[in-house]
Amino acid sequence: MRTKRSWAAALGCIALVSGTAAVAGHHGEGMPFIESQVIDSEGNAIGTIRLEQTPNGVLISADVEKIAAGEHGFHIHSAGVCDVSVGFKSAGGHFAPRSNSHGIKETAGPHAGDMPNQFADEHENLRARVLNPNVSILPGVGSLIDADGSALVIHAGADDYTSQPSGAAGKRLACAVIAPPVEAED
Repeated sequence: MRTKRSWAAALGCIALVSGTAAVAGHHGEGMPFIESQVIDSEGNAIGTIRLEQTPNGVLISADVEKIAAGEHGFHIHSAGVCDVSVGFKSAGGHFAPRSNSHGIKETAGPHAGDMPNQFADEHENLRARVLNPNVSILPGVGSLIDADGSALVIHAGADDYTSQPSGAAGKRLACAVIAPPVEAED
């Protein structure tokens, strides 16, 4: 098990590489959470995400502005790097620790990072609350926390839930690093 110091060092390295700020901690019930800034393709902060570990998976909350009205792919990607100079391709492919196929409508799917499309309203605000039972921010299979973390990516178009390898959701519009939580003090 990692110490508080190693989690904090990893958090600092990931945030430094990605250019986004992340905050981690524990809420009253002792379950970890992660908060991070969402950045757009120019590196501007446009919102926040919060991931809360629950006994049934990770509750993901997103409050993001300046996302074109309509339906958008909403995925967890395998690397915690949100490099605007490469259109967030630095975040890698979808998080798929069990090597499943892409798509919540696929028999061999979904990737652990596949989630339902989210909608931005006519004022370009995207507010999401999604429980993902296939991931964790605790150590183990399905953990979003490894040497380079992971990232939440919002795409320009809707995920069709079947196309391989990523649902034909289009360009990556926004990105947020998912970095290690800080362990609670005893």
